[in-house]
Amino acid sequence: MQDRFNEVESRISNSNLRRDRHESRHLIGGKLVIEHSPGLSGPGKSATVQIYSSTQIDPNTRKGKLSEKACLKKGKSRKKDGTKITTYKIKLHVASEFGNPGAFLIENNHKHRFFLQSATLVIPGNRIIHFDCRSWVYPVKDTNTGRVFFSNTCYVPNQTPAGLVELRKEELESLRGDGTGERKEWDRIYDYDVYDDLGIPEKGSDYARPVLGGSDAYPYPRRGRTGRPASKIETINLDLYVPADERCSPKKLSEFIANVVQATTHFLLAEANSLSHDSSSFESFDEIRELYSDNRGQAIRGALAMEKVEKVVPAEIFKEATHKSEYDIKFPLPQIIKANQFAWTLDEEFGRQMLAGTNPTRIHCLREFPPRGTLTESYIQISDIEDNLDGLSFEQAMIQWRIYVLDHHDYLLPFLRRMYSEGVCPSATRTLLFLRNDATLKPLAIELSYPGSFDNIDGTKTMVIIPEKEGTLQALWQLARAHVAANDSAYHQLISHWLRTHAVVEPFIIATRRQLSVMHPVYRLLDPHFKDTMHINALARTVLINAGGILEKTLFTGKFSMELSSELYKEWRFDEQALPSDLIKRCMALDVSESPIGAHMLFQDYPYGRDGLDVWLAIQTWVGDFCDIFYEDDHSVKSDTEIQAWWSEIRNVGHGDKRNETWWCQMTTKADLKQTLTTLIWITSALHASVNSGQYTYTGYPPNRPSRCRKFLPEEGTMEFAEFLKDPDKYFLNMLPDRFQATVGIALMEVLSRHTSEEVYLGQTSTSEWIDNKEVKQRFEKFNESLREIEKRILERNGDPELRNRRGPAKVPYKLVYPGATNGENVVAKGIPNSVSI
Repeated sequence: MQDRFNEVESRISNSNLRRDRHESRHLIGGKLVIEHSPGLSGPGKSATVQIYSSTQIDPNTRKGKLSEKACLKKGKSRKKDGTKITTYKIKLHVASEFGNPGAFLIENNHKHRFFLQSATLVIPGNRIIHFDCRSWVYPVKDTNTGRVFFSNTCYVPNQTPAGLVELRKEELESLRGDGTGERKEWDRIYDYDVYDDLGIPEKGSDYARPVLGGSDAYPYPRRGRTGRPASKIETINLDLYVPADERCSPKKLSEFIANVVQATTHFLLAEANSLSHDSSSFESFDEIRELYSDNRGQAIRGALAMEKVEKVVPAEIFKEATHKSEYDIKFPLPQIIKANQFAWTLDEEFGRQMLAGTNPTRIHCLREFPPRGTLTESYIQISDIEDNLDGLSFEQAMIQWRIYVLDHHDYLLPFLRRMYSEGVCPSATRTLLFLRNDATLKPLAIELSYPGSFDNIDGTKTMVIIPEKEGTLQALWQLARAHVAANDSAYHQLISHWLRTHAVVEPFIIATRRQLSVMHPVYRLLDPHFKDTMHINALARTVLINAGGILEKTLFTGKFSMELSSELYKEWRFDEQALPSDLIKRCMALDVSESPIGAHMLFQDYPYGRDGLDVWLAIQTWVGDFCDIFYEDDHSVKSDTEIQAWWSEIRNVGHGDKRNETWWCQMTTKADLKQTLTTLIWITSALHASVNSGQYTYTGYPPNRPSRCRKFLPEEGTMEFAEFLKDPDKYFLNMLPDRFQATVGIALMEVLSRHTSEEVYLGQTSTSEWIDNKEVKQRFEKFNESLREIEKRILERNGDPELRNRRGPAKVPYKLVYPGATNGENVVAKGIPNSVSI
């Protein structure tokens, strides 16, 4: 594939700098490093470079004066990680009054694209000018123009050197395009579109899906425009248009594909084994346990497994991944059952996962009783819970903020009947819990509402189940917990994960590319946090969230999954995505405006909240330091034309369905800018890590977090209740997703939880020369040091036996917002990648 070759790094050294004999011109030597596939030649003399002056203007073009062209010469090659790197030399002549270079123009007259990594110029006085390019340069025959790259020196718009003003304006205009036509691979155009590509109505009404975005009924964040006809995506499409600079690197894509093949191998072998069973359900917990390997030493080799994989994996994907000669036979053992295979059955672990599991952002402290939603009031009575409050009266528990709720009720009610008609058994649940003296959560009651029979599906039925320790009632309690877990799994995947990180961030990326020059300091700040997101989202639209996609096949929400996410986008507020605001809203923290964070934890053994606030403060401090370097006062923010256009476009276009909301800040102060940038970086890094990295740990074992339930809780006097009494474990297993659904879900969790070797983590950069500002680099190093200190504190907390929620009965240490890299580990539950990159 063309994605695997032609990466370029341009470095121009001082070794060849000299005066020519007339003393009126400078001769600048340089180097250009091209990385490409061993079987292909580099561009050589077919690539030329010209330098723009930042201070001297050409009166004809109103741009900086342009040097003569220089060709690449004298290529020397070496190999690195299977790719060929060729180093070329160039010579550039400029007049002595040329001034400081601020940009350069490169033309690719070769037949292949190449990847320009960086450039370095050395000017008289030995001053070095860096260019952090990291961009694909396509042939002029395709683009009809060369590419301009700006130096790493940042300028707010009104401080732009005169020679770069017109170039800055022209570059942004070209990136916006005109909103017409189908995008081609080489286009560098960023524009918005609605989600009109999820359904496939050509395949029948079952595959029709509403268009998300652009209407009051189905509001949604915008995605990147491709110009393709709507509703035409039916299979995985690696060539779906994404601007080239937003695409995953060839190496990352290859690793990702290999992970897909690995998970597919696990799935196929599990499916092959299931053919020997008469039932589609698991027949015992031991049978589920057999899906996993206790060690990673077992591997499958040879043609048989590859033949099976090749039948279900698209040819180009299979070809990319066949460099790996062996794959593990079974799924890796999830951490939730590694130390204690029965810990998941305990109520303490059930409660702990609401604070330290993969969806720790939904639980909130109950401030009025009975719980109320937008549609209903809870059926749970004080008498259901008052004898289970560890000696406190109900009034005391409420006054002390000791009763909590996990609410998945009212937002599901309008969908239950439709889901039931599709053959699933959905329930809407409310779970009440009590905060004990040791800060563990003890479940008090579960309220379940579910559709009536097929003959009467207009109404719903409701039951309240309270915990029991043994016998039939204890088994019934386990069934109720399974329905809660199914609700939480779907909410996590569709809302906490997809909507509130992946989907809401994409408009920010598009606006940043369209409205902020690469010279803008905020562009430099945000760029690492947008890496690969648009490509990952585009892939998700082809295989995960589309009609008939994996999420519809595995979650109980089925074909209504994305419609449900649209409904809950109506509740989304950007200002509430700031962690302190979120915690205060959920009554998990107190509003303490005089503190640097602005919030004080209600209790300290809330791992997500406590570790998250540490990371939030580190990000907030770094962003504040960064903004203080470039913005003197509020007026400097108000007068920044690019920031104002950026913010206006986010509000009115990217999140245009919420343009009239009053909670958007006005972006008129430094405080507005700092809070916005801190929140955005938090979402793309730590928030996404907290809801993504632990998926396999907890959801990789279906009994712990089933994605759907195939049975309701049985009602006394029915055949189902008799079936339940006869064999409660069998009833539970029959309630879980069937073998196919379960193994597909496990395979998906395995892929989504893996980190690739190219991952760049919070506090890291892809290059040390990402910005030419010594003070910024010093502040960034301070940020990095603060993250290392947070890592130490997290490890100390995880080792504190008094903090029971840090590990829980399952002995899974909480590291989902542990900043550090994973040191080569793959299926992990730690590390904060810079961006929403998987």
